[in-house]
Amino acid sequence: MSRSSWHDHDWQLIHAEPQSPALHMALDEVLLDEVSAGRRLPTLRIWEWAGPSVVMGRFQSLRNEVDAQGAQRHGIEVVRRISGGGAMFIEPGNTITYSIFAPLSMVEDMTFEQAYALMDGWVIEALGTLGIQAWYQPLNDITSPAGKIAGAAQARRGKAVLHHVTMAYDIDATKMLEVLRIGREKLSDKGTASAQKRVDPLRSQTGLAREEVIACLIESFRSRHGGLTADALRPQELARAQALARDKFATPEWTAIVP
Repeated sequence: MSRSSWHDHDWQLIHAEPQSPALHMALDEVLLDEVSAGRRLPTLRIWEWAGPSVVMGRFQSLRNEVDAQGAQRHGIEVVRRISGGGAMFIEPGNTITYSIFAPLSMVEDMTFEQAYALMDGWVIEALGTLGIQAWYQPLNDITSPAGKIAGAAQARRGKAVLHHVTMAYDIDATKMLEVLRIGREKLSDKGTASAQKRVDPLRSQTGLAREEVIACLIESFRSRHGGLTADALRPQELARAQALARDKFATPEWTAIVP
């Protein structure tokens, strides 16, 4: 099977109202299956968050990553996604998150590093138009001279690949360090100022509103890849995702599947 390119496919955009963290996890699984089965065209989904969250990678240890008391104190929901990678600290107005659901043929015979670089190229170009010198840093970061901007994760299933990215628009570094253990360990000798330096938000680098940054990303995808048609979640997709959120992604069993 020969490898396909962005321009070989018609792309759809989903940018829906804010959803709960568990529902976002479920939507990633449902839409990955839909694209794999050919029931949905390849899709870019921009997330809006209904509440704060820590999103762990599929293979991370709950107790190693998250301070449960800190999360509870700040009212932060802890969820686990189906893709790998590291934990993400999410606050609705401070985060830009998106998923790409692409045909597996686009990453045919690629290494994971090559696949990440392919899926991140348009975002790096978009950041360049905003005056940010950004680059892909293997395996799963987008970074800049001022610090890390985004973290990515992937999952492959059937005939589709999911590429999921969380970008820091702004950050409450103090709160992050109270909730994420891994960040605390890396920065314990340097403190909050170092946390803000290590993850440098788009707000400080661009001065733009979050909505303006998102609009730039969408336009970059559209112009670079030959089109992007606005679409919406279908009732059956949303219903399946709601059931999956309830029965899987919002359960302690799934969240603590790696204790």
